[in-house]
Amino acid sequence: MISIKKVLILILFVSFSWLIPNVAKAQVNQGQQLRTSQQFRLGERIIRVAEPGQLADTLNVWGDVNSAGRYLIPRQTTLPELISYTFGPSTIRDGQTDLDWSKVRVEINISGYNGISNQEEIANFKYRFNEPLPDGMRTFDLKNNQVVSVQVKRRPSFVDYVRVIAPVLSSIATGFLIIDRL
Repeated sequence: MISIKKVLILILFVSFSWLIPNVAKAQVNQGQQLRTSQQFRLGERIIRVAEPGQLADTLNVWGDVNSAGRYLIPRQTTLPELISYTFGPSTIRDGQTDLDWSKVRVEINISGYNGISNQEEIANFKYRFNEPLPDGMRTFDLKNNQVVSVQVKRRPSFVDYVRVIAPVLSSIATGFLIIDRL
């Protein structure tokens, strides 16, 4: 007679022999789902501003903006409008620093390839927030496949200098204490 123990072992063996290939198959499917979801993630930062059917240009916006990415914008969009679509320049803030916008400089570089002369053309605009926009920035003609990079700069404050000098002085003092104790 077959004991209950042998029957349970047989049931476990049969169920595991069915379960193991299915787990392996699920892991393969999960890998395929991951690759598919990564493909969709690649398209997350394409921001469509232009309405469907509207003539549009595609530009890359990089750097210190609140929403960098590839923008599909209507033709005749101005540079300040494009920066507004990105939610403006990003702020430099942390728990200890409060940014004074009057001391901030913004540098905008627009890079595009000129197919006629086979050269990269670059336009630069630099301004402070308390000054008017530089000449030509409002009327700059944005073209397809240009790269707009925004860089926010500020003068270093006293706290920035302390953050650099304090660790050096601390290391020197610690070295003297260690040598003194030896």
